Amino acid sequence: MSTLRSSLTRTLSGGGARASRRTVLRGAALAALFGIGLNAMRAVAAFAANAAGWPADAFKQKSDADALKSLYGKAAEVSDKVKLEAPEIAENGAVVPISVSTSLPNVTSIAILVAENPNALAASYRIPEGTTPAVSNRLKMAKTSNVIAVVESGGKLFSATKEVKVTVGGCGG
Repeated sequence: MSTLRSSLTRTLSGGGARASRRTVLRGAALAALFGIGLNAMRAVAAFAANAAGWPADAFKQKSDADALKSLYGKAAEVSDKVKLEAPEIAENGAVVPISVSTSLPNVTSIAILVAENPNALAASYRIPEGTTPAVSNRLKMAKTSNVIAVVESGGKLFSATKEVKVTVGGCGG
């Protein structure tokens, strides 16, 4: 052990001042804390930048029709090109896995609504041009309800719906 310590001391000192293992560990800990602090500041800046486009009013709506109207200003038509994957029975409403994908061209957004939740809009995604239009999420569902996926493509809205039966509630149930 003393050979390792003296080797470390010689390597770090470079012929100048001697550095103990404790000094090296303190320096590494300070560098790690500094890095964590920088990452936290970047995350806050990213959230602040996206706040201007946040559809806050749509997320406050109680019904799926009101949420769609607030988010898009129009209703959606049913399409077999929108693929909604969700379990038929969710044993735990706190974590219901779902995924939405589509073969429609020029998709600009995807929204997921849960009709019987206290707030109908569960998620809203902007899809950048050239990106594969597919999203996955874990929803919190209060009770058995229709899950609705809405895809905006070419200025029109298309949807798919699936009923998910919840055995244990996730929104306070």
